[in-house]
Amino acid sequence: MNFFEIVNAHLSDLTANEQKLFDYVVANMDKIKNQSIREVASETFVSTATFLRFVKKIGFSGFSEFVTVVKFTLINRKEDDQPTPFTVRQTDYREEYLKNITESVRVIQPEKLHQVVEKLAQHPDVYFFAKGVSKHAVAYVDYLYAMAGFKTHYPQDHDYRRLALSQVDDQALVFILTYAGDDGEMLDILSQLVKRKKRPLLVSITEPDNNTIQNLSDLNFYIFTDDVQVNGSDISSRISTMAIMELILYQYVEDYGGRDFHFYHRDDA
Repeated sequence: MNFFEIVNAHLSDLTANEQKLFDYVVANMDKIKNQSIREVASETFVSTATFLRFVKKIGFSGFSEFVTVVKFTLINRKEDDQPTPFTVRQTDYREEYLKNITESVRVIQPEKLHQVVEKLAQHPDVYFFAKGVSKHAVAYVDYLYAMAGFKTHYPQDHDYRRLALSQVDDQALVFILTYAGDDGEMLDILSQLVKRKKRPLLVSITEPDNNTIQNLSDLNFYIFTDDVQVNGSDISSRISTMAIMELILYQYVEDYGGRDFHFYHRDDA
C-alpha cells in the first residue's frame, strides 16, 4: 500500500502541529526509513508518545507498520524512476507524469485549501512572485485569477518585483512560487515580508523538501515532479504548480461563485 493512499483520508483531521510532523515525514522519508521512533521524535522535537499518537492518527497501527509502508513507497518510487523521461517509452513516463500530478493534489490538506479560499473571498490584492520556469507557468495563472475578477500583480523582473514588494500591504495575498525553495531573491522577498509587524498571508509552492521558503510561509503546498535538464536548461514540469493554483481558484468559484458572480459548468449549459 502506498503511504499517501493510507494517510489521505486522515489529513483533514490533523492539527497545525501534526501537519508540521506530516510535512517533515514527507520531506524526509528516505531518512526516516532507517530510524527508530526515538530518533525521529528527537529530530521533530516531540516525545515518542506524541509521535506514536501522530502515526496512529494518520492511519497506521504503530511505528513498525509506518516505517514498513514508508520503505515500500520509496522502493516503488525507485523502481519507477528512469534516468530521464526522454529515454523511456512514452507509455511508461505517461503514468509517472500523471502520478506526480495526482500526488501533488492528493496531499493537500483541505484546511489549507480553504484557508486560502477564505482569504480570496475578501478580494485582496493578489501578488505572484516567481522566476525561471515557474515564472512562465504563473503567466497562465495570473490570467486565470485576473479573469475571475481579482486585482493581480505579477512583476516579471527583479526591478518590478522590488517595486511590487514595497506596495504589498497586510491585506494582500502573496504567492511565492519557486520549486527548489532556495532561490536567493525569493527568499529575500519572503524574509522582508515576514519581518513586518503586520504582514499579508504568505503562501508558497515548493518541492516537498524542508526548505527555508517553505518554513517561513504561513501556508505551503508542495509539488512532485522530476527534475529535468536539457542543454543545461531547467525544463522541469510545472504542471503540478498550475494544477494547485487552479484548484485553489476553482474551489473559490465553487464556494463563492453564487455570491460574487454568475458562473456555470459547460455540462450544465
